Amino acid sequence: MSGLTKEQIEEIKVQRAETKETKRVVSNGLENILYESIPVLDHGFIRVIDYMGDDTSIVQAARVSYGKGTKHVSADRGLINYLMRHRHSTPFEMCEIKYHVKLPIFVARQWIRHRTASVNEYSARYSVLDKEYYIPDAKNLASQSNSNKQGRGAVLEGDNARKVLDLLIEDSEKVYDDYEKLLVGFSKKNDEENGLSRELARMNLSLNYYTQWYWKIDLHNLLHFLSLRADSHAQYEIRAYADAMLETVKQWVPLTFEAFDSYRLNGAYLDSKSLNVLKKMVKGLKVTKENSGLSGREWEDLCSLTDYDK
Repeated sequence: MSGLTKEQIEEIKVQRAETKETKRVVSNGLENILYESIPVLDHGFIRVIDYMGDDTSIVQAARVSYGKGTKHVSADRGLINYLMRHRHSTPFEMCEIKYHVKLPIFVARQWIRHRTASVNEYSARYSVLDKEYYIPDAKNLASQSNSNKQGRGAVLEGDNARKVLDLLIEDSEKVYDDYEKLLVGFSKKNDEENGLSRELARMNLSLNYYTQWYWKIDLHNLLHFLSLRADSHAQYEIRAYADAMLETVKQWVPLTFEAFDSYRLNGAYLDSKSLNVLKKMVKGLKVTKENSGLSGREWEDLCSLTDYDK
């Protein structure tokens, strides 16, 4: 399901049909998907609404020069790699992007912890929320992890999983029915003061109901967000949005995405103790957990990172 209303679908058709001339830098890759809805979860989506700049904007800002940087992509790639590798963040702040996101409320509350964006959310004080709620796929139903207070453990199976899904659906249906009752009221009078105000009636809805917002952020802070939320340790639901957004970044600034993928997503940063242990390993010295000087978790992380035979 697209998660879009009929009005939104028509609006997108109009937006996609329009062609405007500009003297600004244009990202051809992002232009191809501008305004389009990219499905996420069961009813959610992300859409790129607007953007500013591209890879050449980063290069130009780094060199504080005129024009579009160099004539050679290899030179631009080298500079962007250098900036990413050495964490020079300011040039990446020259690019901005605005998303329209539809997401479950509990994901939004986790997402809003990243306080580096401008956000305008759909208000249930003024409008009635649609009857759309998130129900996980059975493969994503898992028990609480015994080792990670924020993580999931073994996947639920069989009757146990079915009962959980049935309960989630039953509760979601009931709270919306009650939400509508609160809005309409319980007496036979047909006037505006009969039902409960929207700003109070909304408190009855559960966190798996969907909300929407516009989210505008610069590229540097977007990449920081994605480095955390596209990580394998992030909660699945917000990671699904991060993965979809990564694809838009790849279309928008391909050279930056390449550097980000290499140095951040699939790179690693070591503290001084772990770096010293790694130097000993490279020299062929036998290092053990006991003589490494690392804590148990630090040792496990380093061995996992380097495929070191413990």
